[in-house]
Amino acid sequence: MGCLGNIIWFICGGFITGLSWLVFGGLWCITIIGIPVGLQCFKFANLCFFPFGKRVEYGGGVGSILLNIIWLLVSGIPLAIEAAAIGALLCITIIGIPFGLQQFKIAKLALMPFGANVINE
Repeated sequence: MGCLGNIIWFICGGFITGLSWLVFGGLWCITIIGIPVGLQCFKFANLCFFPFGKRVEYGGGVGSILLNIIWLLVSGIPLAIEAAAIGALLCITIIGIPFGLQQFKIAKLALMPFGANVINE
């Protein structure tokens, strides 16, 4: 399912989600202080383009909690709403359920990206 799922995913909605992460990453990189946040966005844009065969592990400490709060207030909510809305639309059909579940994984990541690591399976 990995390769075929990623190809279908990219054509049917993954491009839009990944592009959103790239846009937010570019906006964060405009400021010098926001460059680490922008680099994190670029890392997760790759996950958004090709999510099958990858999983996300959450962890981190106090620094990641503080960054997650700032992220949530500035950029996290729009990305999470976008991914959740697309995921809900994909889950309407039986064929779209695996793709909708991937969108929900990305929506959770949009709420707490710092302290999260993407692991290839």
